[in-house]
Amino acid sequence: MAIMKGYGVIEPTVSWGWMEKEIPEPGPFEALCSPVAVLPCTSDVHSAHFRNAWPNRILGHEGVGRVEKVGAMVTDIHVGDIVAVPAVTPIWRGRQIAEGLHEHTGGFLGGRYLSSKLDGTFGEYFIIPDADMNLAVVPNGVSIKAAGLVGDMVTTGFSGVEGANIQFGDTVVVIGIGPVGLMSVAGAAIRGAGRLIAVGHRELTKELAKKYGATDVVDYKDGDIVAQIMELTNNEKVDRVIIAGGTESTINDAYRMVKCAGNISNVAGYDFSKEFHLTVADAGCLVNHVTLTGRLCAGGRYRLENLMALIKNGRLDPTLLITHELHGFDKIEDGFRMMDERKTPDTIKPIVII
Repeated sequence: MAIMKGYGVIEPTVSWGWMEKEIPEPGPFEALCSPVAVLPCTSDVHSAHFRNAWPNRILGHEGVGRVEKVGAMVTDIHVGDIVAVPAVTPIWRGRQIAEGLHEHTGGFLGGRYLSSKLDGTFGEYFIIPDADMNLAVVPNGVSIKAAGLVGDMVTTGFSGVEGANIQFGDTVVVIGIGPVGLMSVAGAAIRGAGRLIAVGHRELTKELAKKYGATDVVDYKDGDIVAQIMELTNNEKVDRVIIAGGTESTINDAYRMVKCAGNISNVAGYDFSKEFHLTVADAGCLVNHVTLTGRLCAGGRYRLENLMALIKNGRLDPTLLITHELHGFDKIEDGFRMMDERKTPDTIKPIVII
């Protein structure tokens, strides 16, 4: 029995660390990969602290892999391929696929296999289901660092943009400019936003928001963000709001600043134990024709190939998100702790090059 090592949740909310497991064998439609680069994420941290997380589960859902073995039915992905790994890796033969909902195949969050139903990318080996449909070969002209970011940060940020239904020249607000929000800023600029207002606090992320296309930056520590934005727009409400961070009350702020018939698109995660308290006044009595959409990041090969085409052709450089580069498999723990403990204010996204 061949053994591998991985870093993950030992007992939810109690302990996490290194563990040993048997190296899995890929099924007919699956691929066995080894990590080339991984990117610890706040979602990994949330999984470790979440009481309903899977015990004895290796974490990790972002990165680039090397294909080590493929199942008998895999035809497009080959041993030795260097591939971008999406955070959402569904089985593409379920009913929800036909309904256009691959992110939730088999139920809520059902498309997220890595670090839940399957061990994740923080292991020496990991399985990808439906390899031909989920893995995207990294093309020439796209770096390992850039490819590692498309599977979650880029696709999640861009999902927020798609949910906002941005039209050319729209005034758009992005609330929360961590790595996902910064990619929402970049995506909104690519989609044709006119005035593009980013809401954050850290100087590093505010400067990056401008590089990615923000025309204005509002600091939430300077007071009520709605009042600040209304001052910028001469009290004219905005067309679209993307929520990529904040608290449970951020939804109220979004409703207060958006126009009638505007769009609010949420890609932020929330604590399951908390509640939303949306007032009738803030929501415009729910007759203001505002569309509220919440999205999980889109996954799959086609999605990642398209995102990497933006990078290859000079439309997007997500590597500006990377603030720390670590080297060696054993440094995964350091990267995880960097996201968990948040002791360094200059951290946006670490990458571990294996």
